[in-house]
Amino acid sequence: MLFACRNEMRDITAFDSMLDTLPGLSAYDIEFTYSDSAKIQIRLTGPTMHSYDGEDPYLEFPDGFKVLFYDSLMNVQSQIRANYGINYQKRKLMEARGNVIVINYEADEQLNTEELIWDQRKEMIYSNKFVKITTGDGVLYGDGLESDQTFTSRRIINPSGEIMIDEENQ
Repeated sequence: MLFACRNEMRDITAFDSMLDTLPGLSAYDIEFTYSDSAKIQIRLTGPTMHSYDGEDPYLEFPDGFKVLFYDSLMNVQSQIRANYGINYQKRKLMEARGNVIVINYEADEQLNTEELIWDQRKEMIYSNKFVKITTGDGVLYGDGLESDQTFTSRRIINPSGEIMIDEENQ
């Protein structure tokens, strides 16, 4: 019997580039905990995670994720959750997309947007998309925002909305 095989170079390079897009690792029902001096500071959970290697390695959360931020007494200070996430490990940037919700439990405030970026090095979050912030005093809207990662100090771009002001305490 005689067999022959012929491979076209374009087929080989197409297959090779396809391998670059496959995850090196996939995990399900994941939970990452970041602690410092035996105190939990951040906990990240998600149903699915894919890890990709290369020059710019990243973790992808195609089915969503949730990040909890803790204070020194282990109380949840704030949380970020979204339908999709991607974490660029070297750059220390995490992008959240699709029904992004940030909650500040101490101030009883909630942010809703479609895209949010968490810069872990600078410990800040920001968005260039429409934002809605619900507080105990009213609802604010804007074309974007910048905030610390705990959502306690923020700047809204082009703010609008209604806020109740207590004139007795002025």
